[in-house]
Amino acid sequence: MAEQRFHTGSHDLPVSAALDEFMRTGWLDSEHHDLPTAEVAAWTPARRARLHQAFPGHRVVVPAGTFQARSNDQDYRFRAHSAYVWLTGDQSSDGVIVVEPDGDSTLYLRPRSARDNGEFFRDRRYGELWAGRRPTLGESTRALGLTTRHRGELAAALKPDTPTLVLRGLDAEVDAAVAPADGDAELKAVLAELRLVKDAWEITQLEEAVAITTRGFEDVVRALPQAKATSERLLEGVFWQRARLEGNEVGYHSIVAAGAHAATLHWIDNDGPVRDGDLLLLDAGVETRSLYTADITRVLPISGHFTPLQRDLYELCRKANDASLAALVPGAAYRDFHRAAMRVYAYGLADLGILPVSAEQALDEDSGLYRRWTLCGSGHMLGLDVHDCAAARSDRYLDGTLTPGHVLTVEPGIYFQPDDGLIPAELRGMGFRIEEDLLITETGYRMLSDGLPRTASDVESWMHRLAS
Repeated sequence: MAEQRFHTGSHDLPVSAALDEFMRTGWLDSEHHDLPTAEVAAWTPARRARLHQAFPGHRVVVPAGTFQARSNDQDYRFRAHSAYVWLTGDQSSDGVIVVEPDGDSTLYLRPRSARDNGEFFRDRRYGELWAGRRPTLGESTRALGLTTRHRGELAAALKPDTPTLVLRGLDAEVDAAVAPADGDAELKAVLAELRLVKDAWEITQLEEAVAITTRGFEDVVRALPQAKATSERLLEGVFWQRARLEGNEVGYHSIVAAGAHAATLHWIDNDGPVRDGDLLLLDAGVETRSLYTADITRVLPISGHFTPLQRDLYELCRKANDASLAALVPGAAYRDFHRAAMRVYAYGLADLGILPVSAEQALDEDSGLYRRWTLCGSGHMLGLDVHDCAAARSDRYLDGTLTPGHVLTVEPGIYFQPDDGLIPAELRGMGFRIEEDLLITETGYRMLSDGLPRTASDVESWMHRLAS
């Protein structure tokens, strides 16, 4: 049998020596762009100082991360790690911020590809001809207010002469350059804890995220008639269009759950029918260009009007949400707002005749039977990540207390699975969740998402106004 030869590799044509030389010459001088100083640059020095104070005598290394393959030679759109963005304001791939034991910080970047080598036209991932222009080191220094150096100099800067902590799992080269240390896990936790209380600039970014998201919800309501002839996907696309137009992207996979899909807590296939008589649970948030995200949920009657049963269940959900809001005061235990909502749900389920025991028995920690219909938690911190600061230690977050500057969601939901034989047939396949974004203040809270309606009657009036 004759030997078979298989040729694999790039589908690009070879580059001749003559073409290589020709490509390096004749370019107009565009070395310097006048990039404006980033607004966040006024806030990042204090953030880095807090990180330095948390680890005296240590060098701290936080990478942005690098591209992740989607399929074959296609990468996902890059999104820098939130801790890196918080410390630097930079959003480019492959960057690394190094905070030295004396507090000095240096940002190592992959800058604009030079014209005197072949990278700018040969490198599909980083070359300017393929991927667009990256800032020069000088431009980044002026925009971010940080000393910058070429990424190629990083290895020499990480000499093992100083105790060094690394935020690991983001950059394989950085992980390999520094031996693991016992404090690496603590670094991950501290970076999350430092971001729990938002500064004034961050709050303005979250307000913007909520405002754009509100407009996205209005877009979805206006698109409901068209979606009835297509599917949930149209509504997902309508919201995504708003996110890309005014922001960076959606902050997480949108949940566009019509009919029985609303009972799936994290439904993201978004390919089901949109029918009059059903409800639409829309859980979506816009991520701003500064990478802060909103996270809002509303339940909408697709016809524009709730049925009597839908209205009663929606109002039960709203009452649970109201009970959560009443528990939001500085110094309260973080878990208090969840417990408040669960009492409302337990008694509501008892009134529906669903619970096999009394509400008080169901609420007992040794029972928890009410949770069959409300299994999920009732909220989370919000910021650069939709589930922000998740690596924080329990005593600083889940088992901690509410503090002015916390931004969080409140979203107690109740869900009736379509195959639940323990409930009446008319309840099956419905899910209810109202999710608000809130800032804890010195006296209570400020609702950031108050541009969207809460009561069943207000939802109907709002939908009617948008449809007219």
